[in-house]
Amino acid sequence: MFNKIFGLFSHDIGIDLGTATTLVYVRGKGIVINQPSVVALNQKTGQVVAIGNEAKKMVGRTPAHIVAIRPLIDGVISDFEVTEEMISYFIKNVHKEMVRPFARSRVVVGVPSGVTDVERRAVRDAVKNAGGREVYLVEEPVAAAIGVKLPIQEPIGSMVVDIGGGSSDIVVISLGGIVVSRNLRAAGDRLNQDIINYARDEFKLLLGERTAEDIKIAIGSAVSSGENIEATVRGRDLMTGLPKEVVITDGDVRAAISKSLGSLSRTVKEVMEETPPELVSDIMHRGIVLVGGGALLRGLPEFLESEMKIPVHLAEDPLTAVVRGTGIILEDLDSLKDVLITPEDNASQL
Repeated sequence: MFNKIFGLFSHDIGIDLGTATTLVYVRGKGIVINQPSVVALNQKTGQVVAIGNEAKKMVGRTPAHIVAIRPLIDGVISDFEVTEEMISYFIKNVHKEMVRPFARSRVVVGVPSGVTDVERRAVRDAVKNAGGREVYLVEEPVAAAIGVKLPIQEPIGSMVVDIGGGSSDIVVISLGGIVVSRNLRAAGDRLNQDIINYARDEFKLLLGERTAEDIKIAIGSAVSSGENIEATVRGRDLMTGLPKEVVITDGDVRAAISKSLGSLSRTVKEVMEETPPELVSDIMHRGIVLVGGGALLRGLPEFLESEMKIPVHLAEDPLTAVVRGTGIILEDLDSLKDVLITPEDNASQL
């Protein structure tokens, strides 16, 4: 009863704490923050210079003593103190808009499937130190499935492929739990690195991470559209050290990312091979659902469909599926408590 009364004076928050992007949902208001998971640090003073959008603008453009870093790697915390600063910044921004900014919130956080107990504890502690009153964890593909309204609590097999910035989760869900899962490092950041490596090897051109991501978004695709799409790219000539400009095609990008896409396809097949036959039948009928920012790569559903020989669907607004799922959990925490990874210190509160 106390929790329900206290909840009237606080603002329950859902967080998709991603390697590339952090999204925050506030109960009753929807998604209020969608910013890069980037923090700029002054190495001389140890002070945080900027977080989120402002920090991302600094990537590759800062003096030597200022570094723009990502405090999460492959979806898990690599720098605890910086992650805590980032979460605290976002939560304070949320509370600035609220009537009672001092109220400590209940928080549901999405984490990759298969993270260790130590990694889970790091996430929970960081959120608590940043102002969370009660912290509950949910595996990101489960939250995404809830966010796109899949019937995961029924005895029906649902397959979700969640392609984030640092990792991809491939899971089969039934009766509110994960039946089979795989976590793969072939995700958005890996594709960016593939493009950087290809430009270096084929064009002797050194590209920055932001430039590679811009190329991926502008002309990247998993299958050919039948049109020759080109983009002019600028970087540093590795032979002369001088600025250089080259034209890269969508075919070049497909060649660059083909190995990573092949790894994703093989892992999806492995998960399918381990799935009980009854659930495979459901998945063949209902199809595979793609979520996450990496799922926005052009032609990815068609690529996986040709590999798997079953329907593959891109979820509506795949980038926000996980945080929308945390929002739905917050709205009905009692009936959805079984989908949570319940920390011991929260178990009595559910």
